[in-house]
Amino acid sequence: MKKIVALSLAIAFLTTGCVSKKVVTKPVEVKVHKAHWGYVGEYSPEHWGDMKEEYKMCKLGKNQSPVNLTDFKDPFMYPLKLKYSTGSTEFINNGHTVQVNFKEGSELYIDKKVYKLKQFHFHTPSENRLYEKSFPMEAHLVHATDSGELAVVAVMFSGGFNDNPFLAKFISKLPLTKGAKNNLVKENLNAFDMMPDDKNYYRFNGSLTTPPCSEGVLWLVLKNPVPISENQLNAFRKVLGNNNRPIQPKNARAFLK
Repeated sequence: MKKIVALSLAIAFLTTGCVSKKVVTKPVEVKVHKAHWGYVGEYSPEHWGDMKEEYKMCKLGKNQSPVNLTDFKDPFMYPLKLKYSTGSTEFINNGHTVQVNFKEGSELYIDKKVYKLKQFHFHTPSENRLYEKSFPMEAHLVHATDSGELAVVAVMFSGGFNDNPFLAKFISKLPLTKGAKNNLVKENLNAFDMMPDDKNYYRFNGSLTTPPCSEGVLWLVLKNPVPISENQLNAFRKVLGNNNRPIQPKNARAFLK
């Protein structure tokens, strides 16, 4: 009888041990798509809208940017009214672009609203196109009203032999790695100096060109590019790579010139 009880206990122990072993076995690892965006591979623009609920406009929006500017309507448009002053604060690398931040004091006046310049940043090559033409680099000057409405003035850069004098003022401070930050207070930049003399522009309603791709952004794309030397362009390309979103459908929008 004792042998039978001992044998029963041994079997119970072994069975329990097997069950316990199954319970503590590590589950099969499932790869989860991280909510981080970029420009290549699984994080590229075609996947942005699936990464997070907040990014859904990247695939569902009907007024997305950038665009190929063509087939215009030609109403009367007032010249750009800009009141810019010096006020650069820092040059940062956020992992997606390099960006010059500004203190308050530079303003855009349009549609009876005041938009304050917050920052400008760069894309290589250009995001928007003019009559199918792409440019080596594009700058976006981002403005906001006190209520949060956004307006972007876009400046195209075309290849030239000589250094761009405005870029020459701060290109030595180019932040080379993600998270890097360089002070630009002494450079005392005025973003007005980046623009061409002729400030005629195209206008359309669009979106942010990066997640969350929010719409309701007023776009003002200057018709005339400014020059950039090959050395300067290579310096930006080395840091930025290709950080341009593909062209988005026009849909029912009007492009004005």
